[in-house]
Amino acid sequence: MDPKTLQAKLDEARFVYDGALITTLLVALKLGRPLLVEGAAGVGKTEIAKVMAYALDRELIRLQCYEGLDESKALYEWNYQKQLLSIQIRRESAMPDDLTASLFSDEYLLERPLLKSIRSEKPTVLLIDEIDKADEEFEAFLLELLSEMQVSIPEIGTIKAKTIPFVVLTSNRARPLSEALRRRCAYLYLEYPSIEKEVAILRAKLPNVNEHLALQVAQAIHDLRENESILKKPSISETLDWVSALEALGISDLTEEAMSQTRGFVLKNSEDLDALAPGGCTHEHSHTGCGHHHGGGHECACGGHGQEEREPAEGGLQVRRFP
Repeated sequence: MDPKTLQAKLDEARFVYDGALITTLLVALKLGRPLLVEGAAGVGKTEIAKVMAYALDRELIRLQCYEGLDESKALYEWNYQKQLLSIQIRRESAMPDDLTASLFSDEYLLERPLLKSIRSEKPTVLLIDEIDKADEEFEAFLLELLSEMQVSIPEIGTIKAKTIPFVVLTSNRARPLSEALRRRCAYLYLEYPSIEKEVAILRAKLPNVNEHLALQVAQAIHDLRENESILKKPSISETLDWVSALEALGISDLTEEAMSQTRGFVLKNSEDLDALAPGGCTHEHSHTGCGHHHGGGHECACGGHGQEEREPAEGGLQVRRFP
């Protein structure tokens, strides 16, 4: 696949990208290297695997990682019920050694995501999501698959890949990943989008979006992410949800009242809602007004400064007025 073809496919999928992302995806694909994508929660890491599955016209196989994940959930498991039934039926007619050998064959093998991806007759996209949530032991277990595209099953032996999947690993950096894992992967780090890029995402995902509203929401989301008092930073999907909620209510201007009514679509825990409660200033600044410290001349909605561009917003959310 050449760059123009990939760009056209991503455009069809309404995915906003830049040149560095296109280059990384193409090189990883051509070299058959897994791609490790790191970044904060909600920056679009998982979306990369989804759009690549669309662009390559491949099945997306997803392994969601969590603490305690092991081979039986990620690689394979034996169908014990079927094995027991077979033993009951054949124990009088089959030789013990033949019976034992037959019980550990493909007929009784339950494929989990990792095994399914390399045994597929057609190439797939394998998403290993949030690898940082899995134990270090599981991470070490993955190394054989990532480097050799094969897995070892004690009862069967080594199974080599029939086709090479495009592997995408994502990490929220909840814990450091091993150097051995990083060496086997191409690397991409995603940051939260700029205001301009977030507006572009809104245009792509919501083609009929009100431009004025999209710009206001993108600015408000940017301010929330910059606010250290917000524990759970709004994701891109929550930006889309917020705009969709506002438009569903027929709102075309992000006023203080509109913010107050729809905050639950962008702030998802009580602590964050409390941090932006009316009458509370969650920013720090050194200017007069609220007595807090704000670095770099950052504007605050509490009335200390920036009155020309910002108006106080109910609940502490900030509204930037655009002409």
